[in-house]
Amino acid sequence: MGGKALEEVVIVSAVRTPFSRFDSAMAEVASVDLAVTVMREAVARVNVMPEEVDEINYGSCMMAELALQTDIPDRQAALLAGFPAETISVTLDRACCSSLTAVRLGLRALLAGEAEICMAVGADNMPRAPHLAPGLRHGRRLGHVHLLDGLFELGYGAKGFAPFAVDAGEVAVAHGVSREMQDAWALMSQERYARARAAGKYKIGEELVELVIPRRRGAPVHIERDESPRSTSLEALAKLTPIYGSPTVTPGNAPPMSAGAGAILFMTRRQADKRGLTPLAVIRGSVAMATDPREIAVIPALTIRKVLERAGVHLGDIDLIEINEAFAAMPLVSLKILAEGDERLLSALHEKTNVNGGAIAIGHPVGASASRITMHLAYELRRRGGGLGVAAICGGLGQGEAIVLEV
Repeated sequence: MGGKALEEVVIVSAVRTPFSRFDSAMAEVASVDLAVTVMREAVARVNVMPEEVDEINYGSCMMAELALQTDIPDRQAALLAGFPAETISVTLDRACCSSLTAVRLGLRALLAGEAEICMAVGADNMPRAPHLAPGLRHGRRLGHVHLLDGLFELGYGAKGFAPFAVDAGEVAVAHGVSREMQDAWALMSQERYARARAAGKYKIGEELVELVIPRRRGAPVHIERDESPRSTSLEALAKLTPIYGSPTVTPGNAPPMSAGAGAILFMTRRQADKRGLTPLAVIRGSVAMATDPREIAVIPALTIRKVLERAGVHLGDIDLIEINEAFAAMPLVSLKILAEGDERLLSALHEKTNVNGGAIAIGHPVGASASRITMHLAYELRRRGGGLGVAAICGGLGQGEAIVLEV
């Protein structure tokens, strides 16, 4: 999708929860309940009634955690959030791309004239994912029970795929992106986030909504900020051991496994004008791609090229870039590909990418991360007085998604 027609689709509300540490109080909150919080907030901020939303698409990846609620998280979340029984909804899993895929599916409905108001949701709670005990349903003989941890390698090894930390690290090395460069990017992500938060760029009422967690005893827990950002140094990062046998990827240049949710409300320009709403951003283009599973660090560059072409925009026209830091390798490899050997251009791309930090600092609740980079791009463009931006994200086994926004 792209071109002139997409100029008539606008984002009017976007919000996310804080993203958690692995050992947070959020670890016990069902991802469905995290989604309920942002779904309610997204419509309330612009006085849209739940029954006015035509379609809700909901991205989520941690199937083991969702299994604790059994089924159809989108349907459950929509009903719990107060949306009427007649609201159309669907749950989808396109790995880390999922919540941006949810935006793209809503765009299709809007452009086809099947809807006028849509919501895209992303939610996951990685710390809550349980261990699995296959075979117990049919009984076990005397002996030990073996548990499977779906978070280990994210399960890719079960069907013979390499852990994508290995793929990303090896592809990074092949593109001349060293471990030291990845550690430097990770440190920059932490430092940029710290500066942005100190400047008030991550605050309740804008990108963030406060999460209130009831307790059986005592006062509820109030979470108002992302929990994972930390102080570090190149020396400390250099001491960390690579994971899963990757040549370069370590816990320091990778994001934390997190809990979190985000929601984006978007509609036709006609609806926004009718309601007197000032858009957060105009959606100029949206694309999905896939490539060889090994090329996960490359796919953000490919999707950026494709979405810019569809939107009729040149890379030089772009003011801000968001590339999800599934690992530091992803923005580093993708920006190098986009620069095509031009060192001055590469330096300029580094300066305009993830300007307020990224997932290495903030966290990566996989189903919600694409919604985060999209809404953060819109808010930052607005703070700067407008402009063009592109957000891109990789997903497991070589998937990708990207979106162009104008403010």
